[in-house]
Amino acid sequence: MESGNTVYIGKKPIIKYILACITLFHEGLNKITIKARGRSIERAINVVESLRKYYMSDIKVHDVRLGSEIVRSINGEPRRVSTITIYLIRNST
Repeated sequence: MESGNTVYIGKKPIIKYILACITLFHEGLNKITIKARGRSIERAINVVESLRKYYMSDIKVHDVRLGSEIVRSINGEPRRVSTITIYLIRNST
């Protein structure tokens, strides 16, 4: 998927990410990707479930991929961080 179809989850309130997803779908996209890592994984799952349950019931989770990345901590030490990528599809009926 293209990077223009991706919403990266961070520390902002959940509603900001929900609105970003809604905007992408209303721009005519049928597929978007949600990516998060570390402590933001829980927020990513909340975004997807809130989006499906309260805002756009025609959204389906197409695929979920789990992984890990090695990132440098503040003091320069490498550490492993968990990642999640959630692929959403909008059913066009």
